[in-house]
Amino acid sequence: MTPVLRIVWEDWADRALGLPGYATAGAAGADIRANLPVADRIRGVTLEPLQRGLIPTGFRIAIPTGHEVQLRPRSGLAWRHGITLPNSPGTIDSDFRGPLGVLLVNLGSAPYTVHHGDRIAQMIVAPVVQARFSQVEALPGTPRGAGGFGSTGRD
Repeated sequence: MTPVLRIVWEDWADRALGLPGYATAGAAGADIRANLPVADRIRGVTLEPLQRGLIPTGFRIAIPTGHEVQLRPRSGLAWRHGITLPNSPGTIDSDFRGPLGVLLVNLGSAPYTVHHGDRIAQMIVAPVVQARFSQVEALPGTPRGAGGFGSTGRD
């Protein structure tokens, strides 16, 4: 069954921007747009190199129990301008009901302005499995063992 995310607009939000949506039939992520407060809509929000900013979306969501929303960068913004999400993927839990904001960081060498209505991230809806935790005296062995970063070789 397809999960349904319930969305409510903030009072100040520009509803004309529309709800998140999939750009193509095969898209895994729904695009999220910057929905800036009225005072910022003309000039936008400029991120200097290495600066972070919380960009509002203008809405809140209710995610079905047993699911999460992951916020991920848009590849074009990352490639062309160095704009990404510092906590990628950002997880939104099913019991969160606050305003949805997207934390962006400018890893580029020039200032970047986020304009009202820009697509700034993509939203992935995914099932969640919660594990149980059990303390044991020893872990079972594997061929890899305790080998960490790079231990399986370069290829």
